[in-house]
Amino acid sequence: MKRIFILTGETSGDKLAASAISKLKQVNPDIEYLSVGGSYLNSIGIESIFDLKEITYIGFTSVVLNIFKIRNKINQTVAEIIKFNPDILFSVDSPDFTLRVAEKVKKINSKIKVIHYVAPQVWIWRENRVKNFKKFVDHMLLLFNFEKKYFDKENIPNTFVGHPLLENDDKSKIDISSLIKKEKKIISIFPGSRNSEINVLLPILINFVKMMNKKSNDYEFFFHATHENKQTCINFLNKANLPNSQIISEEEIKLKILSNSKFAVAKSGTISLEICNLNIPSIIIYKINFINYLIMKSLVKVRFANIINIINDKEIIPELLQSECNSKEIFNTVMYFLKHPELMRKQIESTKKTLNEIKSKSSSAVEVSAILNKYIIS
Repeated sequence: MKRIFILTGETSGDKLAASAISKLKQVNPDIEYLSVGGSYLNSIGIESIFDLKEITYIGFTSVVLNIFKIRNKINQTVAEIIKFNPDILFSVDSPDFTLRVAEKVKKINSKIKVIHYVAPQVWIWRENRVKNFKKFVDHMLLLFNFEKKYFDKENIPNTFVGHPLLENDDKSKIDISSLIKKEKKIISIFPGSRNSEINVLLPILINFVKMMNKKSNDYEFFFHATHENKQTCINFLNKANLPNSQIISEEEIKLKILSNSKFAVAKSGTISLEICNLNIPSIIIYKINFINYLIMKSLVKVRFANIINIINDKEIIPELLQSECNSKEIFNTVMYFLKHPELMRKQIESTKKTLNEIKSKSSSAVEVSAILNKYIIS
């Protein structure tokens, strides 16, 4: 029986991997799996060699402080993969972990095919990494078609599979009427998927909600959490005692709530694409410690944090980063949009045009599963 080891590093990769593997199981059920994964892969019956939380770190200083833990996890993961002896190592996102593992695996057993899903953002920083990928990556799967040129240049086999968040279309019939009050307008809040992000951003966002409540009682606030960080969010909100705020973690309910939102406030990341795809106006926030910020600022070669803004080389979606990421700035910006609906319409029109240019013609999960199956049967 053929074998695939699925290697993820955080919740978003776990979700992407599970979607692709679910499709692969439909066309080729005779494959054995093992993984470094989370609740999404577990939900389709794929065991993980350890808890995903053990390797989820953020920021340069966090990595430095946990360098020995990370190194041990990398070595442990490599050993387990070699022991499992898969035909394919399917690595997904989190390149600082997954590709380090992949490189070590390839050196030990060159017969294992490495297929990486979600190309590292070499167009933001460290473009010279591509040359090194050539040594151990057999196929790179791209979320955006403009990424092809970087990998074509080094003759690395690659395929534009599209971004799965651009495929979400809220057609579910889930009834959320029990969750919302008819007279209230919904504002969705995305504080991030990592505990380190939650700890920084949630206090700021809670204060923002308090400021909104002083100004108006027209809104209901939904904090979108992952299963992994739901309890952390609950702990924060319980202390805040906000009567018009709820935490949701079920994916279909989150999508339904978002699609019915008046506005969204989101941590910088891929969730912004899902928000834009549902035609919801938004702002982007992000904050890391000052040392990490200085390091990152010296390395990146783009002016913006959000992919929509990067593609357009101008601020379509407002970004409140670092010192601007505070309760007052968030409140002022959100209120300004809510008072000027024409600005919200303009943002939606601009993002819709951009998304139409970067969408794939089919399902990302189907495209990825087809490539995996091609390698597994070859």
